[in-house]
Amino acid sequence: MTPLVLYVLLTAAGFALLIKCADFLVDGATAFAGNLRIPTSVIGLTIVAFGTSAPELAISFSSLMSDNPDILFGNVIGSNIANVFLILGVAVLILPIRIQNNIIKKEIPILMLITLGFSVLFLDGFFNHSDSNSVTRSDSIILILFFSIFIYYLFTLLKDNAGTNAPAANPKHKLPLSVVLIALGLAGVIFGSNLLVDNLAAFAGAVGVSQKIISVTVIAIGTSLPELVTTVTAAKKGETHMAVGNIVGSNIFNICIVLGLPVAIFGEAATTAFGVVDIAFLVLSVLFLWIFSTTDRNLKRYEAAIFIAMYCGYGAYVLLA
Repeated sequence: MTPLVLYVLLTAAGFALLIKCADFLVDGATAFAGNLRIPTSVIGLTIVAFGTSAPELAISFSSLMSDNPDILFGNVIGSNIANVFLILGVAVLILPIRIQNNIIKKEIPILMLITLGFSVLFLDGFFNHSDSNSVTRSDSIILILFFSIFIYYLFTLLKDNAGTNAPAANPKHKLPLSVVLIALGLAGVIFGSNLLVDNLAAFAGAVGVSQKIISVTVIAIGTSLPELVTTVTAAKKGETHMAVGNIVGSNIFNICIVLGLPVAIFGEAATTAFGVVDIAFLVLSVLFLWIFSTTDRNLKRYEAAIFIAMYCGYGAYVLLA
């Protein structure tokens, strides 16, 4: 068996594991919320969102430890763009999603604040008329402080028991089993995504694809697959609040922790590969999400098509730049 064939087979195995374990994760998270009588949106914004961002966090640490900042930035910027334009786009094409009021009025604005804050901190080259953009240790501390705003919001959400999606009175599983399902689901999602991403990256490298293209396509899409399968699974099971909360929470976690924490530990990360156009698509992803969500509190299939077209436009830019 040739290495390329082995890469393809292992990629398929990782994807199959992702799909099955996402089912465990959503069932467990829904039952967990029901047992504790808290909104499923909170679970989507925290346990599910942070758990599905674990592959991005691992890649960010390894990229800085191996002195590959382009992988770090492509991982975060590419994943956040993919989460909205591609992942949510595909999910809505499969099943239109209704958006909870809290997501429109509070959670997406928090994501926009954090995205704009990161954009200003990152675009050194634009403001200083140089080719290099960077995130310094002081910038990363600011990003982590932004994350504290999000955590404070989550505490108020729990305190007020906000949200329209009241937990089920009779959850499908008891609390101990729901915890086991969450643990198994997260472990399988992380392992499956690592198996998939490692072999996709190896395949791309073997056929001579550049590091930036690998980081914003293979790695960004690959590490976003947990969000994809979890979002689609949650939507199909009627847990639309968890589906959208997973995307919003993951994007916040990616900027503040997946990027902020490794830089805070290892020091400044600089790149010449990412600039204004990449950041413009990042900001547009949040802006389009907010605009489409506010129209009638529904994400529709034609809006999903626009999302996917935007992602194709960004992909074309990366490939041609």
